[in-house]
Amino acid sequence: MAWQGEVAVPAPRVGDEPELLAAAQAGDARAAHRLGKLYAQHGDRVAARRWWERAAAGGNVDSAYNLGIWHEKHGSLEQAVTWYEIAAATGDAEAATNLATLLLEQRGDAERARSWFESAARAGSGMAARRLALMCEDAGELPAAREWHRQAADDGDLASAHDLGFLAYSAGEGTETVRWWEFAARGGHADSAYCMGLYLHASRDPEGAEAYYRLAAKSEHPGAASRLGGIALSRGDLRTARAWFERAAAAGRLEDQRMAGFVCMELGDNTAAGHWFGRAAAGGDAESAYDYGLLLIAEFGDLAAGQHWFRQAARAGHHGAAVELGGLLSVAGEHGEAREWLADPPPPGWDRPAEPELVARAELAVAATGRRGGTPLSVADLTEVLGTWDLVTRPLHDHSDVIGWLVERSGVHASAIEHLASVRGTLLRPGSAPWPGDGEIQHVLATARDLRRRLGLQ
Repeated sequence: MAWQGEVAVPAPRVGDEPELLAAAQAGDARAAHRLGKLYAQHGDRVAARRWWERAAAGGNVDSAYNLGIWHEKHGSLEQAVTWYEIAAATGDAEAATNLATLLLEQRGDAERARSWFESAARAGSGMAARRLALMCEDAGELPAAREWHRQAADDGDLASAHDLGFLAYSAGEGTETVRWWEFAARGGHADSAYCMGLYLHASRDPEGAEAYYRLAAKSEHPGAASRLGGIALSRGDLRTARAWFERAAAAGRLEDQRMAGFVCMELGDNTAAGHWFGRAAAGGDAESAYDYGLLLIAEFGDLAAGQHWFRQAARAGHHGAAVELGGLLSVAGEHGEAREWLADPPPPGWDRPAEPELVARAELAVAATGRRGGTPLSVADLTEVLGTWDLVTRPLHDHSDVIGWLVERSGVHASAIEHLASVRGTLLRPGSAPWPGDGEIQHVLATARDLRRRLGLQ
């Protein structure tokens, strides 16, 4: 930090005190600044403040900036703002950035904060450019947001490069998406490496996707570990799949805890399988509670524990658990509760495996809609929407009138099927329409389930 036109102020050295003191007392602002810095290094905040005030009064911008920091930490917000304004008014980018941050976060003055962020960004501050980009995003000013993110990314901000990838993806700009996620991934941004993997998987390039998943996994990205587990499982490499799923499971991911349990069962390690099923079941995963119940009964002969977990899964809406629980209760002579579960079990859920590219599209859409405080959608829900369409249209060779064909076969109203097709198209071709909200997804999920029921594809 130096006054425009001056050389940088050298750091004071031990033994400089008498010389600096004499110069500072004679009115040398640079010496007063250095003396304040020396006192700050010695832990004498009061003396540091006094000399910086004298230096700032003599026109030293570095001292005004330091006084802003001093008051932010030890004094008052009002004084911090005053000193930062003095420094920022000279064009100092760091002071303007700090000032804008205080105004935004402490006073809630978004208008003035934005003005100072702009001043700092135009002076070359990548940090200010990023903050400004995020403010523009929140205001719905996406073209401006992209310009400021681009400045921050060019300054080396990988988070802004990652955000640029998402803004491009949501706009359907594939080339720009790849450009920014690749840039951030090469810089070590694990989320961008993972998103690149998803993007390539969705584009039917599994080999390229795997390379990026491995890059993300080097930074302990749990999603990448999960994807690599799935790839190993598809190749029949159970030991490698177990290692990857357990890495993802250790991060608390319920689905990966369940998958780790499955793989451990396939490898004959029932104790480990019980550990992972139990953790996922305790976390609220109904499928894992059901699987844990089966394991406890079949492998450990623990009927009471199995019944407990079946009940937990059934209460969470698991069809198979309700049927198994009803059967156990009937055998145990508890016919009243058994009839309740068997007479009206929860409807079967979606348990068909979807194509990897569809799951990748679903996950990218969830990540895109959940950014900047948005309400994140459910990967499982979006996968069910995409997978249902894939399932119900599979017998059709000519897709020129798929809506009419489905209406004729199912009896579902054409407008409902058209809505389902529209949402599917948005998920597969981002930028063709605004992202759907949760209410819209729940509506088309109901249509998807009705279609499967009418077509006998539950």
